[in-house]
Amino acid sequence: MIGIVLLGGGAWLIALGGSPYYAAAGLGLVICGVLLFMGRAAGVWLYCAIVLATIAWALWEVGPHPWPLVPRVVAPLVLLIPILALLPALGPGRYSGRTAVAGIVGVVLLAGGLGWAIAANAPSPLVKEVPRARIEAMSEPSRNAVGADWPAYGGTYSARRYSPLDQINTSNVDQLQRAWLVHTGDLPQSEFAHGKYGAENTPLKVGDMLYVCTPKNIIIALDAATGNERWRYDPKVSDDNIPYTAACRGVAYYADPDAAADAACATRVIEGTLDARLIAVDARTGQPCADFGDGGQVSTSQNMGPIVPGMVSMTSPPTIVRGVVVIGHQILDGQKRDAPSGVIKGFDAVTGALRWAWDMTQPDLPTPPPPGAIYTRGTPNMWTTATGDEQLGYVYLPMGNSAVDYWSGSRTPAENAFSTSLTAIDVTTGRVAWSFQTVHKDVWDYDLGSQATLVDFPSANGVVPALVLPSKQGDIYILDRRTGQPLTGVEERPVPQGGVEPDQRAPTQPFSLYHTLRKARLTEAAMWGMSPIDQMFCRIQFRQAHYEGIYTPPTSDTHWIEYPGYNGGSDWGGVAVDPRRGIIIANYNDMPNHNRLVPRAEADRKGWTPRSEARGGDLGSGAEGAGDPQAGTPFAIDVNAGWRLPVTGLLCKEPPYGGIRAIDLATGETLWDRPLGQALKNGPFGIPSMLPVTIGTPNNGGAVVTAGGLIFIAAATDDLIRAIDMETGKTVWQDKLPAGGQATPMTYEVDGRQYVVIMTGGHHFMETPIGDEVIAYALPAGAVRAAAANADVQSHGVGATRP
Repeated sequence: MIGIVLLGGGAWLIALGGSPYYAAAGLGLVICGVLLFMGRAAGVWLYCAIVLATIAWALWEVGPHPWPLVPRVVAPLVLLIPILALLPALGPGRYSGRTAVAGIVGVVLLAGGLGWAIAANAPSPLVKEVPRARIEAMSEPSRNAVGADWPAYGGTYSARRYSPLDQINTSNVDQLQRAWLVHTGDLPQSEFAHGKYGAENTPLKVGDMLYVCTPKNIIIALDAATGNERWRYDPKVSDDNIPYTAACRGVAYYADPDAAADAACATRVIEGTLDARLIAVDARTGQPCADFGDGGQVSTSQNMGPIVPGMVSMTSPPTIVRGVVVIGHQILDGQKRDAPSGVIKGFDAVTGALRWAWDMTQPDLPTPPPPGAIYTRGTPNMWTTATGDEQLGYVYLPMGNSAVDYWSGSRTPAENAFSTSLTAIDVTTGRVAWSFQTVHKDVWDYDLGSQATLVDFPSANGVVPALVLPSKQGDIYILDRRTGQPLTGVEERPVPQGGVEPDQRAPTQPFSLYHTLRKARLTEAAMWGMSPIDQMFCRIQFRQAHYEGIYTPPTSDTHWIEYPGYNGGSDWGGVAVDPRRGIIIANYNDMPNHNRLVPRAEADRKGWTPRSEARGGDLGSGAEGAGDPQAGTPFAIDVNAGWRLPVTGLLCKEPPYGGIRAIDLATGETLWDRPLGQALKNGPFGIPSMLPVTIGTPNNGGAVVTAGGLIFIAAATDDLIRAIDMETGKTVWQDKLPAGGQATPMTYEVDGRQYVVIMTGGHHFMETPIGDEVIAYALPAGAVRAAAANADVQSHGVGATRP
């Protein structure tokens, strides 16, 4: 039966121009099965020959690499065991039980060797020695400093995700333990919400308070040392306002420089909500700030036209520069061309008054706009987090795509100019200072999901105020943050043409010559599965699909392969930068999407309609883009995110699916690169394998780096938080989380003790368990004292005491 499947599928694959192995193996198995059915021992020896030929072919095609070998040789080896056990019955007097047992032991040893090779899949060795103290001091252009505090989502508005704390370091991190754990109480209460939760939160820490926001925007202040709750504020967001994900990545903290220290709301916490409100509460008490808008809140959706719940939300923290709170919105993807505007707004941090609004197609529209005026609908939005430079007065906006990602024919010149670009806005005027585009006429959902990171970049002409810009397609750019001009090479290269809109496709796309996280072009040999059968079907899909490399244009008559997929490369977790060592730490995804544009009539038959309208028929898998209607265009879109097989749920591309890499900031060279995530929670048919072997899983969330030489990161689907040695890339500590860790950790100090904190909210898209825990880790008291004593010795010399 196995032979018949492989023979039929293999013949189909040959007809598509694919590998002849499966048809040949299938024919051999059919003959083998007939011989065994006839009771002839020749069937056993034929099967042994097939296995040996399979191993030889596998090594020829993929080499001695463990994970690619799994679908090629594991199932045939497993099947060899019962076939060898048949020998005594098939050849009485000729083959003893000892012969069969010896053969089975040999197979087990061979399979064990393969398992050992997989378990030994360690991080790659260093490409070069890690540079030390390349930059003596990197300037900080934001108002707040990171160290004892963590005052902004990315540490500061420079978004380096770096802490100068070193109490926890490579010499003692193995002693790290939980200091406290608290529950926020925000868990899904309806079936609708349960399929959409994914907290993604990074807390802030200022003074002795930790500020957390939950998936439905409840702000909670915790004692930073004990985790005890000080206060909470619930804005009462209803479930119908949840967009694709109920998430609150963070809040913003603002100290009014003109207020008396003891005045109400002299310091305030500001957040954007899922129902498009900007809320300000007193950082000390949690009471709404009466001087901010209407009783502590303002609507951010004014003049955006008709809006249905869930279409306009804020899931990322605001960015505050020179007293202006800058926000964008998540406009729900894929629904309709006439979606609400992607307008960017700036509000006064004290009064909540609208200072300016940037509508890219109406840049001269007055503030506030005249009665009845509507910001241009369907324009690119900023759903992720901006970065701010207090000295220049600029805010850097990672822009998304126009409404409906996979059709470009009705976009305006302004949309084509600003979509999928990093745009710098002068916060004093709301005017564009400069813009740098990473994809021309984007129809791949390659919007910029990562914050830019502000750095001082060493160049031949001295240190330049710059920024690091990661992208979903894997390219990393270095730009002068004053002008937007590249400081490293960017090359326009010809890309594939055609698709359903051949006249709309840009002939070239920008490619970074500095660094790319992107791996080699996909081939048929890179297809995967748990056995030769499902690997064969992935190969058939590969041969059937349209694929010419990155930027393959969307098609409707057949599927097309998008690689990397829309989850990156780099996504909302961004990168971390160690400013003293001069190292970029980037975690990334490495998965394709298998997509198809669905003609309007077919989409209508399936019942694919925009949010708020009655839906029926086949609604797809629920992943973003899986059955999105794209109303107002000729095509809906059906995205198979990660390119999964429909029965087993396994991904068609071989592992790893995600990794983490250290990059020399000055040169863009890779220092080390390794898979990120164990196979614990992954397996066929949704059954966790529980294998503690590094496979490299999909990941969402970022890393934090410290002066202690450590990288703290969760992000992967194995529900682990880990510390990685920055010099070697090796995991030096880890802990099992009670839920998914799809959030970026942070670190701070209080009462002389360093803490590392992560929110374990889980994530529906990543299929990790949903939770509501905030967990703090710290060294035990003895290790804290030892670290303090060691710091004294290093600062003052052996035998010295503190002055």
